[in-house]
Amino acid sequence: MRIERACYVVAAVLFAGGLAHLGVQAVLGGPWDGPVSWRKPADFGLAFGLTLFAVTWTSTFIDLRARRTVLGAFAAASVVEVVVISVQAWRGVPSHFNTTTPLNAAFAFSAAAGGAVLIVTTLALFRAAFRPSAASPGQRIAGQIGLGSLLVGLAVGAVMIAIGTPEARVSLDAAYNAAVVLVPAHAAAMQGILVLPILAWLTGFTTWPSSTRTRVTVVGCAGYLVCAGTIVVESFLGSDPVNGPLTGTVIAAAGGAVLVGAGVATLAGLDRARLFRRTVVSR
Repeated sequence: MRIERACYVVAAVLFAGGLAHLGVQAVLGGPWDGPVSWRKPADFGLAFGLTLFAVTWTSTFIDLRARRTVLGAFAAASVVEVVVISVQAWRGVPSHFNTTTPLNAAFAFSAAAGGAVLIVTTLALFRAAFRPSAASPGQRIAGQIGLGSLLVGLAVGAVMIAIGTPEARVSLDAAYNAAVVLVPAHAAAMQGILVLPILAWLTGFTTWPSSTRTRVTVVGCAGYLVCAGTIVVESFLGSDPVNGPLTGTVIAAAGGAVLVGAGVATLAGLDRARLFRRTVVSR
């Protein structure tokens, strides 16, 4: 459909913008971390490009009503988020929590409004994923968990804004320091939509029976939920998922290993000739 093609183009542009900012970082240098850095437009461009692509592609497997409105709004909000971050980086000023001038406030409020649109449209997609559709059981499960995890990731981002906004009255550094503890939770929850639908799709090109394809997809989804869920819980408890308690690290690593194992098993079981034919025909 036309809206899907448009979203894919927008996703490619956002992703290319992220890559371009990596080039800017390499040429101009400057800090990699902190409120003002080239990493932020690079991260946002790459992340929103991939997420928009994944959301658009996943939507083709579900019964999404008002498809043009939902996908169009999601794409527009993604563009707003990336543009705000990128423009503020080029202006050399912080993007988040920055209301020090009317222009900075306009950018900050625009980003907040874009975030709200992302949450509403993702909720619509999540609800649609539970409607009956022609998708395989594995694709339905992967879409439900992927969109659900994306919704959690966006909600965590909203919590970060809520935590940092009062601190911004003290200083922008205080706002960033207060919100940064939830960055691992935000990042971990955003990954499900990128990997789980692809896993389910790839199982469709194996020689396995339908029940095995579904089982492997469920195992991969469970592994992701254990890994991401552990990181989210640790972040909200104020523990660093990387340098925190060994128990949490082991649980998250075990979940990640299960997801990777499901992916490796799927790749090993692929009927590559069938996958190649399907890819060529789809072009």
